[in-house]
Amino acid sequence: MAQETLLADDFLRQLINVGEVDILVGLPTHNNSKTIAPVVRAIQSCILTCFPRERAVIINADGGSQDGTPELVTSASIDDVWTASKVYTLRTLHCISTQYARTPEPGTALRTILAAADLLRARVCVLISPDATTIEPDWLQRLARPVYADSFDLVSPVYQRPKSEGVLMRNLLYPMTRAIYGFQVYEPYASEFAISGRLATDFLNQEIWDDEWGRIGPEMFLTITAMTGKYRIGQSFLGMKAPPTHRSASDVVGAMRRTAGALFASLDRNFATWSTITGSQPVPTLGTPSEAVLEPVQLSRKRLRDMFATGVTQLEPVFKSILSFSTLSELLRIASLEIRNFDYPADVWVKTVLEFAAAYHRSVINRDHIIQAMVPLYRGRSLAFFMENRNGSGKDTDDSVEALCGEFERLKPYLLEIWADGK
Repeated sequence: MAQETLLADDFLRQLINVGEVDILVGLPTHNNSKTIAPVVRAIQSCILTCFPRERAVIINADGGSQDGTPELVTSASIDDVWTASKVYTLRTLHCISTQYARTPEPGTALRTILAAADLLRARVCVLISPDATTIEPDWLQRLARPVYADSFDLVSPVYQRPKSEGVLMRNLLYPMTRAIYGFQVYEPYASEFAISGRLATDFLNQEIWDDEWGRIGPEMFLTITAMTGKYRIGQSFLGMKAPPTHRSASDVVGAMRRTAGALFASLDRNFATWSTITGSQPVPTLGTPSEAVLEPVQLSRKRLRDMFATGVTQLEPVFKSILSFSTLSELLRIASLEIRNFDYPADVWVKTVLEFAAAYHRSVINRDHIIQAMVPLYRGRSLAFFMENRNGSGKDTDDSVEALCGEFERLKPYLLEIWADGK
């Protein structure tokens, strides 16, 4: 049964009027008026051309937008898409918006969409980011078709990015999740993905929604649920992923909390599963990579180096509670390096992350402070990653990431060694 208490009365009435659906597309929004219109058009276009016989609905879960975003979603006319495509759906394409809160909260947005999918008995539920400015109509098909037609339970994206983008994913989230849970899912924290109705209902009934990480990092928990349960996992090439248009220092802290925080939090509840896993296995990867390449983002190497060095100096007393003597000594040495000689070796970075994970498990200090203390060290690893790959090809960068994954898998026994016994 859907958790109907999540659904406002008016929203519930609209869902009942829609009836059962085959495909539900969820759009979690908050003040996305500048980007939402082409995203909705792309979704409509794909449903018209790829799923004309299926019962479909677009569900907009809005976190209190003040810029008219929900109105733009519900007023998007499918007539324009019909005119351009010359294709007409055999079913009514419903589009519903609901405000789930006055302020955005990723967990509540996802939970609202999953509750709607459960109530409507959707065969596939697809999440699309309202900021997906590079979206193409076939994104929806590439995600939904394997679930709808081939019995996959989770299909996550594979993006093409500039070398300077996706550093957190490439240097921490992907390699660590791969080593811990044994699946080579490139985007364990994704803003676009598709899940089966079965996984949607099962995840909806998880006891994570009242936890902090269930509220701010549910996407990571969803992927881990699929990895640790009896679900069929795949991934699909989507193409280019545009970088965020606006970023600040606080964005990095928030991203670290939503991703690394959620990953670390998952380790306690899944210890019996991950502690026995060795190595990793590939998952089916569908489609072909795009040939297009996004222009690299310009970065200030000096600024990254200074933020890393300052953070190591200022947080040294905190690091003494988290890191081993040898790892902290290495960080102090690295912080003294000039830019031209800067290097944060892969094995040192992996030990840093694993020691942070163990410290988080033991709650050696406030857990949120542990996550925040990782940020300057991540900046240092980012700088090293940029410098290692600045003159290399895309394949060279992929090989570098693959080598880092190998280090995480090789050193996983070290995490088990320090898990309960300390540094």
